[in-house]
Amino acid sequence: MFFPYLNYNEPLFRPPSEAYSLIIQVSLGCSWNKCAFCEMYTSKKFKVRNEEDIFNEISSVAEFSADIKKVFLADGNAMVLSTEKLLRILTHLNEKFPKLTRVSAYAIAKDMENKSVEELKELYDAGLKLIYVGIESGDDELLGLINKGETYESTVKNLLKAKEAGIKSSAMILNGLGGKKYSVQHAVNSARVVNEIQPDYLSTLVLSFPFGVEHFIKRFKGDFQQMDIADLLKELKLFISETKLNNVIFRSDHASNYLVLKGILSRDKERMLKEINFAIDNPGKAFLREEEQRRL
Repeated sequence: MFFPYLNYNEPLFRPPSEAYSLIIQVSLGCSWNKCAFCEMYTSKKFKVRNEEDIFNEISSVAEFSADIKKVFLADGNAMVLSTEKLLRILTHLNEKFPKLTRVSAYAIAKDMENKSVEELKELYDAGLKLIYVGIESGDDELLGLINKGETYESTVKNLLKAKEAGIKSSAMILNGLGGKKYSVQHAVNSARVVNEIQPDYLSTLVLSFPFGVEHFIKRFKGDFQQMDIADLLKELKLFISETKLNNVIFRSDHASNYLVLKGILSRDKERMLKEINFAIDNPGKAFLREEEQRRL
């Protein structure tokens, strides 16, 4: 959503589902910004924006349109801000946008490390309803190789805190992240971590190389062997087959994905596995329209 009063510090990213949300940058960049696979904020130095500037932006937009219903807090992990600062921002948003129904933000699991369940509940009550979390993998060895700064335990502990507070989570797993060597353990342990967390939304993206595969290999702390489409689909199949989820909305429809999958896990698990098998057995038809998939 475009507003003439906003002067974004680019590049600016938001989840696909926030296409019609007002985006407010409460921080610039990512506080971690060390993951081997991620180039989103490498051109930025992390900074928490001045509160007065944030409030002025919010007020300016409110003068233009007070009917805003959804707000997304950028950049890479707005949840790293203190509870007190986030609460002041949320309060100002609620004052300026009386029809506001949801505020969401990117987060990394350790953003919740120093926030109690009670604090997270305060944020939820103030309007923060959803966090988008790149889990990437549930495998501790691979998390170390990509320098994620997280472990299986830290991911589960902190996302369950948010869940207890009522905050919904949209989790992302990165297909192909470990290459051929780590593929099986990546798939199995990634399923294990989402099984324990039971996120509200789950998606898979495919590892990409915006600066080339050699650039990624230099940052990866292990033996990386790039996967082809068949390898990626087999890893995705193993991941989904290992999931034990209850009414989790699943999407594999990002531009990086070779096969579009949509459904609810576990209800649509067998259908999606059938679609993956079809794509594996028919490599020339890996890109399928939704109408074709529904006929399988």
